[in-house]
Amino acid sequence: MHPSNVTRALIAGAALAVLAGCSSGSPHKKDEDTASRTPVRRAQPQAPQGLPGMPPVLDPKDVYAADRPGQLSPVVKGFRSRVYVPNTNSDTVSVIDPKTYKVIETIRVGRQPQHVVPSWDLKTLWVNNDLGNSLTPIDPRTGEAGKPVAVHDPYNLYFTPDGKYAVVMASKDRQLVFRDAHTMKVKKAVPVSCYGVNHADFSLDGRYFVVSCEFSGELLKVDTEKMKVIGQQKLRHRGAMPQDVKISPDGKRFYIADMVADGMWILDGDTFAEPSFLPTGKGTHGLYVSRDSREMYISNRGEGTISVFDFKENRLTKKWRLPGGGSPDMGGVSADGKVLWLSGRYNSEVYAIDTETGRQLARIRVGSGPHGLAVYPQPGRYSLGHTGVFR
Repeated sequence: MHPSNVTRALIAGAALAVLAGCSSGSPHKKDEDTASRTPVRRAQPQAPQGLPGMPPVLDPKDVYAADRPGQLSPVVKGFRSRVYVPNTNSDTVSVIDPKTYKVIETIRVGRQPQHVVPSWDLKTLWVNNDLGNSLTPIDPRTGEAGKPVAVHDPYNLYFTPDGKYAVVMASKDRQLVFRDAHTMKVKKAVPVSCYGVNHADFSLDGRYFVVSCEFSGELLKVDTEKMKVIGQQKLRHRGAMPQDVKISPDGKRFYIADMVADGMWILDGDTFAEPSFLPTGKGTHGLYVSRDSREMYISNRGEGTISVFDFKENRLTKKWRLPGGGSPDMGGVSADGKVLWLSGRYNSEVYAIDTETGRQLARIRVGSGPHGLAVYPQPGRYSLGHTGVFR
């Protein structure tokens, strides 16, 4: 080929190469287009490895995912909807029909009943006869009380998330007593150095639980599987008297009501570091989570009010005042989430409160010293105890 022709060919080839590199058919351009069209995959939160034998965590972002309105377990379908009220001074349980707001039955139980507690398998309600040293079983299907079971100092009762053990809050004995969840035979009695163990709640993975010590103003952290106290701290308020305990929906914080400090402590359960404090009202006592996991109802027994706490906003948003006052104490939320039921500890009455407006729907006379009432049945797969802590 003539030298001038070679030069023209080389120039033409180079031009074609440049055009090819700029064309829409470039492999690099295709990669870029493909990448731009591919949705970004965000890492989903993984459910934690729960306590062995515990039902799987449904939603790692929400401990209460199984507690939605009307989401009843097949076990409780057909159970009569009732409110069971233990009257500590009358040694009775008042049974209220929530549709009529009337007491339809009074059951005689042991001495000083403190709480009515749903069993882990949802089949039994246990009445904690504290000074009677017994538990009275009630069949929630029929409403009939059975033969009492001998259990010493049962101030309150919880169940491990795997369903193996009942945990008796033996307040005067200064023990956490792990018993077989069905026979109530003692597995292990754990001595504690604080005074007045009374309320608790479990971590998201069920591997530990936080306990309030009413009379010494302390908190305990307990390893569920080892049945061992692994943490203990004194609350910084003089005369602190911690009561009810509830975990946040995301499992990151525990809230502890304090009836002397007049508010609730906010604790990081994993680190068990010193908690912060939020004033709510005089005589803060019970803590109850709404069915949508957005709010928590806080009973202020000393001033007859209920404070409403917003989890997402991390602040109090409302305060409802009972007309004519009262002493709102322990209770629970109706299965449909529309009514908050609370005992009136010093007024021999029970309050039904609209959870949307805070309006009192009913005020019902019961026996003397009503305390840990249970609304039953409620949504959830299993019960962790107290007046109804469900997962």
